[in-house]
Amino acid sequence: MDKIQMKTPLVEMDGDEMTRILWKMIKEELLFPYIDLKTEYYDLGLEHRNATEDQVTLDSAQAARKYGVAVKCATITPNAARVEEYHLKEMWKSPNGTIRAALDGTVFRTPIIVQGIEPCVRNWEKPITLARHAYGDVYKNTEIKVSGAGKAELVFTAQDGTQTREVIHTFDGPGILQGIHNTEQSIRSFAKACFKYALDTKQDLWFATKDTISKQYDHTFKDIFQEIFDQEYKEAFDKAGITYFYTLIDDAVARVMKAKGGFIWACKNYDGDVMSDMVSSAFGSLAMMTSVLVSPDGVYEYEAAHGTVQRHYYKHLAGEETSTNSVATIFAWTGALKKRGELDGIPELTAFGEKLEQATLQTIESGRMTKDLALMTSLAHVQVLNSEAFIREIRNTLEGIL
Repeated sequence: MDKIQMKTPLVEMDGDEMTRILWKMIKEELLFPYIDLKTEYYDLGLEHRNATEDQVTLDSAQAARKYGVAVKCATITPNAARVEEYHLKEMWKSPNGTIRAALDGTVFRTPIIVQGIEPCVRNWEKPITLARHAYGDVYKNTEIKVSGAGKAELVFTAQDGTQTREVIHTFDGPGILQGIHNTEQSIRSFAKACFKYALDTKQDLWFATKDTISKQYDHTFKDIFQEIFDQEYKEAFDKAGITYFYTLIDDAVARVMKAKGGFIWACKNYDGDVMSDMVSSAFGSLAMMTSVLVSPDGVYEYEAAHGTVQRHYYKHLAGEETSTNSVATIFAWTGALKKRGELDGIPELTAFGEKLEQATLQTIESGRMTKDLALMTSLAHVQVLNSEAFIREIRNTLEGIL
């Protein structure tokens, strides 16, 4: 067959460790033989980020804004041990956080459903997508360790010098303080991204906070969501036959456990961080979880929801065989290819992405899978494959489909 031609490049953000190895395998086995792949390449491996003083990460985000669709490999967010291991100039920030901030994006994470990997929650029949606000709260906090007795105040100084003050607590001994913030602009971007994504995917949207306790902070989120929905999206939701639903976060947790799935659950930053891990684990594994960053102006950046699989990478360097699950990384590529095909009017490219996803799932459902899936599958007869053999088996299945 002739290779599928692309009009506009994808922004390709390469990454670190074992996922970088898988990234190369996926391109060579599953993409290059079928697509005249056009990408604008950025190396977000930790060594190159260090060499460019992380400018490459900002450059990749700007390229994503320019071209509209990006695909990203998992990357290292360095800690003290990584600073020493990689001889870093400084402890560079999370690339994902940098890109999210640059694009003002919201992260949508969805489990990949495959027969033989059943959810722990028996009634979950369809995927539950977590929409996580990716700005502020504890991730941009300021903290103080209180050494003894004293009064803590929350103070805002306006540009004209006037001050608003609220007493936080009067300490009679040691303690701790934490200050968090958010901005109306970021909350509005979050809300719009959630409503747009719900319309794109034709799914109901839930949003949950704790406004009964946080009567200013969380209530502002609730009010902004409701205002934007009523003014800009209600009519479109009615026409699409989907709903927007607000409830308290504790009520949402109870409802989610009894639901059948098939909806988007929007959460503030920390709630989304925690709940996405809960949902992914209950559905099977982070290695079976897609992640897409969507900006309010329609930029899409696809990635796997998991990390760089450090332990397998060290085994790989030692010449040992690995059995690393590449499904989420494959689905990052298919998501980006499908969106590029949709935006550029190339149905063949979109169809190829769908067929590659189908081939990946069929391979697993036939009993050929990586070790992590073999340990949790309900299938009776399973063949455990190493990292490269699993990708080759997907190619064999894909050839049959094509």
